[in-house]
Amino acid sequence: MPVPVIETAALTKRYSSVTALDGLDVRVDEGVTGLVGANGAGKSTFIKILLGLIPATDGEAHVLGHDVRTEGATIRGLVGYMPEHDCLPADVSASDLVVHLGQMSGLPHAAARERAADVLRHVGLAEERYRPIGGYSTGMKQRAKLAQALVHDPRLVLLDEPTNGLDPSSRDDMLALVRRIGTDFGIAVLVTSHLLGELERVSDSVVVLDGGRLLRSSATTDFLNTTGSLLVEVQGRPDADRLLGQALVDAGLAARPAQGRLVEVDVRDEHTRDQVRDLTVDLGLGLVRMQERHHRIEDVFREGGAGHVQPV
Repeated sequence: MPVPVIETAALTKRYSSVTALDGLDVRVDEGVTGLVGANGAGKSTFIKILLGLIPATDGEAHVLGHDVRTEGATIRGLVGYMPEHDCLPADVSASDLVVHLGQMSGLPHAAARERAADVLRHVGLAEERYRPIGGYSTGMKQRAKLAQALVHDPRLVLLDEPTNGLDPSSRDDMLALVRRIGTDFGIAVLVTSHLLGELERVSDSVVVLDGGRLLRSSATTDFLNTTGSLLVEVQGRPDADRLLGQALVDAGLAARPAQGRLVEVDVRDEHTRDQVRDLTVDLGLGLVRMQERHHRIEDVFREGGAGHVQPV
């Protein structure tokens, strides 16, 4: 069996007045793994322990087979880290920064310059790499942070809230980069976010934390199982969704409003879809779409009692 990328056993971190991690048992394998939880759930603490930057109170953790208690320096040489908060020097260019950090990771100067040019091109900063970082937009700064995490060709990258502060378009671009790292580059990724939909889109598996405890860990597809209901979108009148919902209820079906002016209807038997279609036609409405509703990661939080995690 392959050695896990990350493995913890009863990992615990206590501070004087709070327990940040509480008996965490987690296994992370190759691919893109999402670490989701509200602010304060323990995500950043977990990453810092994995990097050997802070000690755990109890329990064990291994990264790429190395013990975080005794092999922190080795782990940091094998891992790339993108911190959440802005930490870039304003008067330095992205090229100089990434070259410098490449050299700090052990690359010779010539190799560091070649690798820096390569990763800056991959993250979309090829034309802007010689400009001082202080003049960068938030999206460009996030790309520069991602580039420095990749320059030394790590086996694993830890990305702490990489879409923080980005507009929707820049967020989509960053998520596409995260996915490419795990697929095209073949580098294992652990990416944190408090935005649930982000992790559904890019992750092969998801680890859910709530108050420092493990709420659930499984393949992303396991979260997205069908619910036994349909989501229906109709058009033709401003109140089309209300009309269809009432008609479905009058016909003896369980129906209710859903987000985005959709109608959710429980599948009673194999004829339910035909009933929805026929009622839509009878009302003179247009059927835009009818699809199975799937559980989303946010449903796990509702069921587990976690709060303040935002859907996307």
